[in-house]
Amino acid sequence: MRADTCVIVPTIREYECMRTYFENARDHGFDLDRLHVVLVTEDFCDTAAMRAMLDEEGVSGDVFDGSRRREWFEAHGLSQYAHLIPAASHAQTSFGLLYLWANEFEYGFFIDDDTLPHPEEDFFGRHFENLDYEGEITCVRSDERWVNVLYQNFDEHGLYPRGYPYAAMDESVETDTRYVDEVVASQGLWTNVPDLDAVRILMDGDLRGQAQTRTSADDFGGDFVADRGQYLTVCSMNLAFRREVVPAFYQLPMDDNEWDVGRFDDIWSGVFLKRAADVLDKDVVNGRPLCEHNKAPRPTFDDLNNEVPGLELNEHLWEVVDGVGGGRETYAGVFEAIADELAEGDWSEYNNGAFFTFVGERMREWLDCLSALDAAETTPAAERPIPSDD
Repeated sequence: MRADTCVIVPTIREYECMRTYFENARDHGFDLDRLHVVLVTEDFCDTAAMRAMLDEEGVSGDVFDGSRRREWFEAHGLSQYAHLIPAASHAQTSFGLLYLWANEFEYGFFIDDDTLPHPEEDFFGRHFENLDYEGEITCVRSDERWVNVLYQNFDEHGLYPRGYPYAAMDESVETDTRYVDEVVASQGLWTNVPDLDAVRILMDGDLRGQAQTRTSADDFGGDFVADRGQYLTVCSMNLAFRREVVPAFYQLPMDDNEWDVGRFDDIWSGVFLKRAADVLDKDVVNGRPLCEHNKAPRPTFDDLNNEVPGLELNEHLWEVVDGVGGGRETYAGVFEAIADELAEGDWSEYNNGAFFTFVGERMREWLDCLSALDAAETTPAAERPIPSDD
């Protein structure tokens, strides 16, 4: 069968973790022929070894370091959009989204290279079950309009995930059930090292970037959705999604910018996705399958330095997004409305407020790039631009 799913893995170190994901698939009877794995890496990494790993596992895939990414843009006549993928940043996962779009995969997965699947859970199968789910599910809301994805055992661990606004803490949580029948993304959560920001890690007494408080499977109950008009953090380490969301799911240009804003690429893209899903009456399911997050030790202050330039902006981004795009009928339409709001607004009251303008401009270019890809697919081969030999 032709692969219908693009698995996007940003990696410079632990690409061998994918062997465990493939083993999990075999153990649970999941057909690996459905998968095409794209390893997004750097020129200084051993791309030959990465390709060999995929060959040894008998899994379809490709490896793109910085040079091959530039070649890909050139071959598709899109060199003017290459800057949309920031250098040496986790947000390079956006390249995987473009690859998925160009090759017409129906589904995408994001998997981080410092994770492993839980052996007892059918990792790929459970994500697909979530995407196909129709029925009643727990629906969560708070008086702060933010849902803590770690709410289920909060009284025990007291954790808030990376990107959760500080102003939305100490919220009152309410749950009921709601019928869902159009799930567009499945966010699996994580055991072992929680996904926290540097301030919260420091408050937890850890200088090595990991947090002393850990999570286990017992911290998570059943799957849930955030209610309409509520926001939540979306982490790209364990995530499955439908092709249709790609126009509204650009992983924002972090790290490689003049304001030194980093660490919010998947968080902000998740805010945009949630707004678009609300407008279009779609849902994001959260919970299983869990993954084991084995974050490598590193100075917490390194992450802090990356996060501080965007901390104030993160408090206000959702307020800018909220209410924008109503009445639009497509993901691209909602995303365009948000892009215009950011690109044309006056953000001078915020520290590094000009970064919002920069983000809005890049979001517009993201939509232009996808449109150019679509146009290239409908252009006869003889009329397509020929890559330069330079």
